[in-house]
Amino acid sequence: MSRQHPDTLDQVPLQSLGGVGPRTAERLAKLGIHSVQDILLHLPLRYQDRTRLTPVRDLREGDQAVVEGEIIDADIRVGRRRSLLLALADGSGQLTLRFFHFSTAQRQTLAIGNRVRCFGEVRQGPNSLEMVHPEYRAIAEETEGDGDFGMEESLTPIYPTTEGIHQIAWRNLTERALEVLKKSAWGMRELLPAELLDEMALPTLGEAIRILHRPPPDTSLQSMSDGDHPAFRRLAFEELLAHQIGLRLSRKRRRGHQAPVVHAQGSLRQALRAALPFDLTQAQQRVIAEILADLRQDHPMMRLAQGDVGSGKTLVAAAAALEAIEAGYQVALMAPTELLAEQHLRNFRHWLTPLGIEVGWLASRTKGKEREAILAHLEAGELPLIIGTHALFQSDVEFGNLGLVIVDEQHRFGVHQRMALRDKGAGAQRVPHQLIMTATPIPRTLAMSAYADLDLSVINELPPGRTPVTTVALSDSRRDEVIERVRAACVEGRQAYWVCTLIEESEALQAQAAEETCRQLQEGLPDLRIGLVHGRLKPADKEQTMRAFQEGELDLLVATTVIEVGVDVPNASLMIIENPERLGLAQLHQLRGRVGRGGQLSHCVLMYHPPLSQNGRERLNVMRQTNDGFVIARKDLEIRGPGEVLGTRQTGEMQFRIADLMRDQALMPEIQRIADALLESHPDNAAALIGRWIGDNHRYIDA
Repeated sequence: MSRQHPDTLDQVPLQSLGGVGPRTAERLAKLGIHSVQDILLHLPLRYQDRTRLTPVRDLREGDQAVVEGEIIDADIRVGRRRSLLLALADGSGQLTLRFFHFSTAQRQTLAIGNRVRCFGEVRQGPNSLEMVHPEYRAIAEETEGDGDFGMEESLTPIYPTTEGIHQIAWRNLTERALEVLKKSAWGMRELLPAELLDEMALPTLGEAIRILHRPPPDTSLQSMSDGDHPAFRRLAFEELLAHQIGLRLSRKRRRGHQAPVVHAQGSLRQALRAALPFDLTQAQQRVIAEILADLRQDHPMMRLAQGDVGSGKTLVAAAAALEAIEAGYQVALMAPTELLAEQHLRNFRHWLTPLGIEVGWLASRTKGKEREAILAHLEAGELPLIIGTHALFQSDVEFGNLGLVIVDEQHRFGVHQRMALRDKGAGAQRVPHQLIMTATPIPRTLAMSAYADLDLSVINELPPGRTPVTTVALSDSRRDEVIERVRAACVEGRQAYWVCTLIEESEALQAQAAEETCRQLQEGLPDLRIGLVHGRLKPADKEQTMRAFQEGELDLLVATTVIEVGVDVPNASLMIIENPERLGLAQLHQLRGRVGRGGQLSHCVLMYHPPLSQNGRERLNVMRQTNDGFVIARKDLEIRGPGEVLGTRQTGEMQFRIADLMRDQALMPEIQRIADALLESHPDNAAALIGRWIGDNHRYIDA
C-alpha cells in the first residue's frame, strides 16, 4: 500500500510533540498509540462543562458543574468516617462540600469567609445537595487546591487512559497534536468526496477532530455523549467505511483464489434425505441450494449460514459435506468445544455410517497410535470426513485433498486459528470452500458490518412440531417451589434440565457448583433418577450420562452451561437456569433451546438471585417476552455491544475506535454505496482509508 505523503501524521512520531519520553511512549504504545495521528484519533470518552458558572439554585442531582461562592460555615464531624463539612453560599442558595481526606493547609484555604470556585458532581446528601471532594481553588488569593482550573474556553475532554498518564497530560498532548494538524498541509488528508460531505452535512476530517477534542462552549453535551453530533458521525462514517472497504477487498482477493469445483450427482444427499423420518423445511432446502451453487464455482465459497436454535443447521452442513465427499474431496468440521464437536460426531455418524462413509475424530485428547493412524489416513486422503476441535489446525495435520471446511460458531475461534485451517487446502495452490454456521441470529445491521465479505444464508424456519417455550423469572427464595415443580413434571413422565452457572470462568469451580447442586437435589428428590454433566468429566462418562438422559434412563440432568449445545431430547420439557443474570441473552436463548423439541408444552424457569441490576432485569424481561432468536439477538446487541455478541472482544477482531454498530446503523446503506464508488473511482483513497483506520490489523478480514 503506498503512503499518502512522507509528511502524513501517521509517519510523525510522538516524540516530535515534546514532553514524550521513552516511558510515556511505552505507556501510550499499550493503547496502540505510536504517532501524532494516533493521538488525534484517540477521542475523549466524555466531556465536562467547565465553561460557565451555575447558580446553586439551578443545580440538580447528577449534574457536573462549576459553582462559586463564599464559605459561610465549616465543621469537622466525627462519625464512622471523620469528615470536613462546608457550607457554600452564592446568593441563590447553599451547597454542602464534603471532604473525607483533608489537611491543615486545606482547612485554611477553605476557612469561613473565603471565596472558592468548585467543580464536581452534585449528589443528594442527608440534608441538602452536596459535592464530595470537588476540585476547588480559592478565588481571592488565587491559591491552587486539588485541581488547577479556571473557566474553560471549550468543553473539557476526559480521555480513556492507562496507568501513569493523567488527564492534564492528555490535554497537553492533544493540544500540541492539534497545533501540528493546524500547521500541516498534508497531515490528515481528506479522503471522502466533497459532494458526499455536503450531501450528508458533515464537517471535514480536520474540523471534526478539532471539535471532538475541544468542543465549543455552545456544543450540546447530550449530543456529544450520545455520539450523534455531526463530528462524531463524520469519523464514525469514515471508520465504518474503511472496514467495509477492507472486507470487500478481502472478498475480492479470495475470489481470485482457486477452489475445487465440486461436481456430484447428489446421490448421497438423496440417500440421506430418504433415510430421514421427516422432511426438510423450505428454508433448509433453499440454503442447501445456495451452498451447492457455490460449491460448483472455481473460487472459494465463503458463506455464513445462520439460524435460530433448532432450525436444522447441522443437516444443512451434512448435505454440503456429502456433496463434497461424493465428488472425491475431504471435509473438515471444526467446533469450538469438545462437547459441541462430539454432538456433531454423533449426528454425522448416525446419518453417514449407513451410507458407508467413515467419520473420523480428532481432539486434543486424541493421543499416541490412534492420533498417528488418523493423521496418516487424512494425509493419504483416505478419511473423507474429520470432525474435531482446534486440534484440526495443528501443524502436523495434513490433508490429501481438502475441499470443504465447515466451522461451527466461528466467532469463538481466533483469526489465526481459522486461517490455519483454511491454509490446509493450499498444497495444490487451492483454497477449500468454507461454510460457517452460527446459532446466534445476527441482526442485519451487524451482518452488513461484520460479515460484508461473506454471502449470507438465513434458515428462518423451524421444523414442524417445535412448541414455543413459556419462560418465567423467579427469585431463588422460591427454590423449594421450583424443586417441587421439577418433581411433579418428572413424576408425569417428562424430563428436566437443571443448569448451574457461576461468575467465575473456571471449569473447576463450575463443576464443583454442579456437583453440590446435584447432591442437594438427590437429597430433596430421592425418587428421581438424577445425572450430572460438566466440562471436567471424562468424555466417556459424559457421553454415557447424556446418552442415558437421551434414552429416558434419567429424569433430571444437572449440568453446567456445557449443555448449551447438548443433545436433542424431545421428552425434556422443563429447564431450570440458576443465576441467569450472569449470562448473556444469546447464551440463555441457546440453553432454553434444549427444551421445546417435542410436542408437549415446555417451560423455562430463570431462577435469579436478588437484587437484580437494571441490566439484569432488562435481559430477563426479554427472555420472558419472546422466543424469537432475531429479536433476542438485537436486544443482546443493544445491551452488550457487538464485541460481545460476535465474540470479538476475546479474539481481538473488529474493534472500533469511534463507530458504534447500534448507534450508527442508519449509516450502513450509504457506506456500502460509497465503498463501491471509492473502490471503482478512487482506489488510492480506499487504500489510504484502510491504512488510517485498520493499519496492521487488516489481517482479520482475511480470515
